[in-house]
Amino acid sequence: MLSDHPAIPVLAVTDLERARGFYEGTLGFTSTGDATEGVIYATGSGGFLVYPSGYAGTNKATGISFQIPARAFDAEVAALRDKGIELQTFDVPVGSWVDGVLEYEGTKAAWFADPDGNVLNVETGQ
Repeated sequence: MLSDHPAIPVLAVTDLERARGFYEGTLGFTSTGDATEGVIYATGSGGFLVYPSGYAGTNKATGISFQIPARAFDAEVAALRDKGIELQTFDVPVGSWVDGVLEYEGTKAAWFADPDGNVLNVETGQ
């Protein structure tokens, strides 16, 4: 069964070197090494793959959601802003936006994009 195996998010990019600059330089991820098809980055409990593709940026839904402890959320958002990351807002059925952060039912969440338009999210973990 597929549920027995690890899975990782995969993001398509147009320029792998530009993506490295963003994910390593701006966001501070560490590469676990080059893969045949791109670069794998480590996260707290897994990782994600960034690879070149002509379909980069065509998914307008969230590609990766990073679960942040509530006590660290505001500092993480501030660090993103300090690095020039612009938060995105959009129409939502619940909650309210406060300075680019969605607040709902005790949860906070913020969305932003990489240089190819891949949508990333940070939110307080459930």
